[in-house]
Parts: sequence; structure tokens; C-alpha cells
Amino acid sequence: MLNEKHDLIHELPEHKELIHTLKMENHHFARLFDEYHEIDHEVRRIETGVEATSDDHLEQRKKQRLLLKDQLFEMIQKELTA
Repeated sequence: MLNEKHDLIHELPEHKELIHTLKMENHHFARLFDEYHEIDHEVRRIETGVEATSDDHLEQRKKQRLLLKDQLFEMIQKELTA
């Protein structure tokens, strides 16, 4: 949805502390986290009209954001069950 917050803390607020710990201790998680937020900011700029692009590009970026979120969530789940 337009102007909906999709940053990882808003998406997974119950894991806020673990996300912070993983960002500090796991370089792969931190890299994926940064990439997720870069794409999220790009999507928000497009949706608010700050940046123009095709609908196909916007959909591609949204799919990439979702894929990254799934990967990050999987890493969080593995940490919780470890």
C-alpha cells in the first residue's frame, strides 16, 4: 500500500532486539538488511512520486524486497530455534 512502512522493525517488531543483535554480529544478515532497506526506500520514493519508473520495475523491486524479507526472517527463525 502507498506510504505503508515496510522497514524491518515495523514488519517484525517482536524481533527488534534480535534484529539489532544479528546486524551487529552477522555480516551476511547485516548486508541483506541494508539491501532490504535500500530497496524499501526506493519503492517508497517511487510510490510517493519522488522517483519515476515503470510499473514493471516497481513490481520487480517489490518482489525483491519480499524475497529479502523472507531470507531475513528465515535467519531470525533459525536464530530463535538455535
